Amino acid sequence: MAEIADTAVRRASIKDATDKRARSNALTPLEGIAANKWRELAERAVEPNGYYLPEWELAVNALVPGRTDASALAAWSDARSTRLVGLMPVVSLWRAYKVPLPALVSAHPYGTLCTPPLDRDLADDAVTQLMQQARKAGAHALILRDMSLDGAAMKAFAKVLQRSGLRPQILQSNSRACLDATRDADELLRDALGAKKLKELRRLRQRLAEHGAVRFDVARTPDDVAAAIEIFLALEASGWKGARGTALAQNDGDASFIRRATTALAATSQCEIVTLRAGVTPIAAGIVLRHQDRAFYFKIGIDERFAKFSPGVQLTLDLTRHLCTDPGIATADSTASPDHPMINPIWRGRLAIGDVLIPLRSGDPAVLLIHAALMSRQFAFELARRGVRFIRAWRR
Repeated sequence: MAEIADTAVRRASIKDATDKRARSNALTPLEGIAANKWRELAERAVEPNGYYLPEWELAVNALVPGRTDASALAAWSDARSTRLVGLMPVVSLWRAYKVPLPALVSAHPYGTLCTPPLDRDLADDAVTQLMQQARKAGAHALILRDMSLDGAAMKAFAKVLQRSGLRPQILQSNSRACLDATRDADELLRDALGAKKLKELRRLRQRLAEHGAVRFDVARTPDDVAAAIEIFLALEASGWKGARGTALAQNDGDASFIRRATTALAATSQCEIVTLRAGVTPIAAGIVLRHQDRAFYFKIGIDERFAKFSPGVQLTLDLTRHLCTDPGIATADSTASPDHPMINPIWRGRLAIGDVLIPLRSGDPAVLLIHAALMSRQFAFELARRGVRFIRAWRR
């Protein structure tokens, strides 16, 4: 038994996962995927994901420290590569988690969703090709991070695996807030918050108006978005993210990425920046991506001098009304943490998100090792997080 395990470990070494010959045959540098082909695939994608639009992910790949130089698994309609039908930006398991085993992991696009674009007419074929390419690259498993668990893309992976007697393995899962934008906004907000809470928020808005007329603005054009992103960056850096050193403006690569990505997506009507003002003073701003019939609420920045008026909540209420009156939007993904205290009470829909292991071979002992390593890592991470929470609570 020990001999079998030792053999599996040798086969599952990081050298296998990054063999240059295999990589050159099966993996393509992400920037080598033609943006027009990628954009056409996004239009046909079986499931929306604003964070894997080419304008966004290529900016991440070019500029964000620690997230550059990703590779791509690509599926094509024919041998001449005339039509891209599937795409998965990937990094090695070693790079993603410092685990020296042969697996490829969804490259993180800064936003918390890695559902890969698959052609709606050829989703099963696209998945089959992506898995074949991963095997050629020396991988024994794919790790789909931050995957929409109930979406069409996940169903395509499960269907293809079933044909080989395999099944996906969920490593971890959670539910986060989403908005049903087909509903009447006022009715939705009454159901979510109740009359008493809405009355209190209206009172705060009236007090906020003492600083100037309260106005909700939406920047859509590239020029307007380029101006609005500077307001967003300043607001985000002025708050607790700036104090922790995690604001986008505090890192040159992060700031360059967000400027490039938002203005590029605005040119295709796939990015808006929403801003709440009191008179001429911006007090809150948020970035919203759009793909197909779904919006993605990326980040928010607030002026904490106005914190007692709940500027983030006020902005989100206006955004809710804005999205619910847009016939092109059916749902909105908060892309927030599952326990987010601001968005959860307002957007009461829930979207199941998780990390999924896709085995690439039947009866492969390396897959067992990969699964065990990731579960051990996750257990250790959860223990550490609970320890931090305990210490913080004790200090209070």
